[in-house]
Amino acid sequence: MLTSHSFTVDPPGRIDFGEGAVQRVGAAVDSLGKGRAFVVTDAGIVRAGIIDVVRQALAEAGIEVDAFTEVEPNPSMSTVHRATEQARRFGDAAVVAVGGGSCLDAAKGIALSAAGTGSDAELDFAAGTARTGLPVVAVPTTAGTGAETNGFGVIADTEAQCKVYLGDPSVAPRVSILDPQLTWGLPPAATAATGVDALVHAVESLTSRSRHPVSEAYAHQAVRLVGRWLPTAVSDGRDREARAQMLLGSHLAGLALSLSGLGLVHGIAHAVTAYTGAVHGVALAAVLDRVLEFNLAMSAPQYAEIAVDLGVASIGAGDGVNAAAAIEACRGLTEQTGVRGTLAALGCTRQMIPHVARTALADPVTRNTPRMPSDSELQGLLTAAL
Repeated sequence: MLTSHSFTVDPPGRIDFGEGAVQRVGAAVDSLGKGRAFVVTDAGIVRAGIIDVVRQALAEAGIEVDAFTEVEPNPSMSTVHRATEQARRFGDAAVVAVGGGSCLDAAKGIALSAAGTGSDAELDFAAGTARTGLPVVAVPTTAGTGAETNGFGVIADTEAQCKVYLGDPSVAPRVSILDPQLTWGLPPAATAATGVDALVHAVESLTSRSRHPVSEAYAHQAVRLVGRWLPTAVSDGRDREARAQMLLGSHLAGLALSLSGLGLVHGIAHAVTAYTGAVHGVALAAVLDRVLEFNLAMSAPQYAEIAVDLGVASIGAGDGVNAAAAIEACRGLTEQTGVRGTLAALGCTRQMIPHVARTALADPVTRNTPRMPSDSELQGLLTAAL
């Protein structure tokens, strides 16, 4: 019932969507009152030539540019600290994040850390900070993470083998440049992995304990778009409509998760990637259907709605029938796009299972799962997914 809900929604930053939107990145930086841009990206974006497009657009707007191009998948705290030192030498600037979720997450950490001085260079992300970060402009080049919708990021603590959360509203992107053209060259495997990430964002948002009508509205539309267009984007990466729809679906899923939080699928995937270095979306796909089955008793009405969104059931067919159809459809999408595999294939061993389970249960995102597993239940689920 709506009368049982109480929630607050802060409007996100400005969205500039459309083919060619990247040409307006200079105007975005200028709108923040900055004459300099510290670009954060990775080697793949450099090789693809996207960084050259961004640099040119910034230069044409009279924006001075420096770039850190060494962000790795699952970025580490040491990488953030190295980039922070470079950003501080460059001086007052907007941070322009260009790339996938790893680049956007790293940029948020850099924007927070670079705003400090002296001993603050070694920012303790886990402890949080009252500091106001440098303004961030996001230019996502994948359709999956939705990281441009919020001020939160996930950074790897390689020594502790866990993920550390950072976050502050001040580093939520003030402007997000959503240009479908920047996703045209994404290979099928990466398209599938990031697309599954968007799907899981939406599905977990719809079953989260913290969901509410606004997050549900975003998430339902995201499920519809991703379910419809992900297979096409994987099979034909030059399909302009598929790329545009996936970028929009990813963004809507990001808006949903920013309001509702996520759940156990992400808690497990964070733990798996911390121990094995696996691709995030592939780790999600390895356990998605098993977690959905585990949560079925608590989430059948929501699954039934997801089945309708995915076009595999009709309204009124019954929650039980539709819920089963939703699980099968999610499993089918991961199989059709070639992203579903086993945990063992990702490097997870039986000896790791107790550690992965413990880390996943301690992950803050897991708190929103509709049915909290015991340690033994989760170890059983993970063992079955090997």
